[in-house]
Amino acid sequence: MIEKVAGPMVNMSDLEKLRAIDEIALLKARRDRAADTKDWALYESLHAPDHVSENGDYGRWTSAAEMMIYVPKSMENLVTLHQSHSPEITFVSAVKAHGIWAMEGMSFWQQGGEDHWFQAFGHYFETYESRDGRWLFTSRSLKYYHTRRSPGAIFPPKIDA
Repeated sequence: MIEKVAGPMVNMSDLEKLRAIDEIALLKARRDRAADTKDWALYESLHAPDHVSENGDYGRWTSAAEMMIYVPKSMENLVTLHQSHSPEITFVSAVKAHGIWAMEGMSFWQQGGEDHWFQAFGHYFETYESRDGRWLFTSRSLKYYHTRRSPGAIFPPKIDA
């Protein structure tokens, strides 16, 4: 039943909720693709200017502009594969929502002339707002529950700011 998926009662029809859930899912898919293909213009366009991101690997960024200083640098020498699935979307209002996504991430890189990898399983905790008719990320926090890496791998790679 849609009310279980959509959360508390908000002033939205079931069709509006389903449409918003689909738009948020597309937003998330585009974010994963933009990260893996290093399409930084697309990546930035998916986030509100006041987006706050907290990633245990790299710390907290308090704006999309700050995030865009560090994300491309952190992934510069990585090949990544982001998988997000099984979303739980809860609406706070017709223009604000929370989401929890199960995730698996893989990173591959060269370190000391050898191939290395890092694999993580966990959840993204996110918020979204519809601004000017378009859903955007307003916050993200990543929590890992299990990680593994190749022997000797140093992850995350150091970012030279």
